[in-house]
Amino acid sequence: MALQCGIVGLPNVGKSTLFNCLSNAKAQAANFPFCTIEPNVGVITVPDERLIKLASIDKPLKIVPATVEIVDIAGLVKGASKGEGLGNKFLANIRETDAILHVLRCFDDENVTHVDGSVNPVRDKEIIDTELQLKDLETIETRIGRVEKMAKTGNDKNAKKLYEILVKYKGILETGRSARVLELDENEQVLCADLHLLTNKPVLYVCNVDEASAVSGNKYVEMVREAVKEENAQLLVVAAKTEAEIAELDTYEERQMFLEEIGLKESGVARLIKAAYALLDLETYFTTGQKETHAWTYKRGSKAPQAAGVIHTDFEKGFIRAEVIKYNDFVTLGSETACKEAGKLSVEGKEYVVQDGDIMHFRFNV
Repeated sequence: MALQCGIVGLPNVGKSTLFNCLSNAKAQAANFPFCTIEPNVGVITVPDERLIKLASIDKPLKIVPATVEIVDIAGLVKGASKGEGLGNKFLANIRETDAILHVLRCFDDENVTHVDGSVNPVRDKEIIDTELQLKDLETIETRIGRVEKMAKTGNDKNAKKLYEILVKYKGILETGRSARVLELDENEQVLCADLHLLTNKPVLYVCNVDEASAVSGNKYVEMVREAVKEENAQLLVVAAKTEAEIAELDTYEERQMFLEEIGLKESGVARLIKAAYALLDLETYFTTGQKETHAWTYKRGSKAPQAAGVIHTDFEKGFIRAEVIKYNDFVTLGSETACKEAGKLSVEGKEYVVQDGDIMHFRFNV
């Protein structure tokens, strides 16, 4: 399931430092603008305590975690929507991603250059928002030109409905707001699916702070929190420089000790990966046994045949039924056999909506 989160932000806000922490791929991290030109792609392991717990019970020969793809995209500057800097390339790269991790500089450091000369995360956010909104406005106006006549003179109900939605989007974008503030029902979403609006992508604002602010944030974080309160967006505080130092430590124990010293139970990187996974609307089900304990990624709301298809297309084509054990039942009772004996294994058909953490076994015939 090749869904991607794109890391975006102005030059020199810590995107590549953060990406290096997330991935074994090494993006160049330098104190000057545009040090990232080609987007770097990292396949990131999703931390999941449930996988470790299941493996401790079954003691499999192999453990396979879920993954998510993170893309480090070149920094954007004012005028990108008109091709300034690496604008066209930036916009093309972000269009290909499924969700956005928007990194904002929320720390003071006179040794790290800021492209606009001062630290102001809300201004930085608005610069990128404006460029994305301008590009979306261009998309909307082009589409309005195509459907307006059909909507006003024809009997095409879909054209009329699409035109109404486009006009709403236009009004929102012209007032400096992002497309994601407009809530659409399922039918309306289908009508607009091929617009691929940049500001309609789910977004997580990542506030890059200094070590002292890693736990409780700072004045810059509060500025961002206030600025995004009306958006359908999330916010996460991470100290990228500190995370980079943690990543250099050799053992898990050393890394945990470091985290405890600065007052954190879990690294910012682990929290960010989990947040990115959720931002993409992904969940996990498991298969487990003596050979392998495997975390499988599926889109939230998927039914059993579609989830089975994640393993192999034949599983979906020839789906017969799914045998399901809830994670808590498996951990409490300690084995599949014990769950069967206790009546905790259910047999589900094609309409079963898979739940996060389900332990599944599929029956199929092709």
